[in-house]
Amino acid sequence: MRRKGDLPTKTCVTCGRPFAWRKKWERCWEEVLTCSERCRRVRRGSRRGGGGASAPGAMP
Repeated sequence: MRRKGDLPTKTCVTCGRPFAWRKKWERCWEEVLTCSERCRRVRRGSRRGGGGASAPGAMP
């Protein structure tokens, strides 16, 4: 069994926090960009230009 510290990590493109590999991402780890459903929703909303949170560093 692997330890959590031995698992690959990435940085979330939305919030910038590091996150570790999960079993459910086994087949699509290269495609995973966000750490959670919330970050995925925020990212989708900001890409469409509709309400939601702005990207970090963006002017209000």
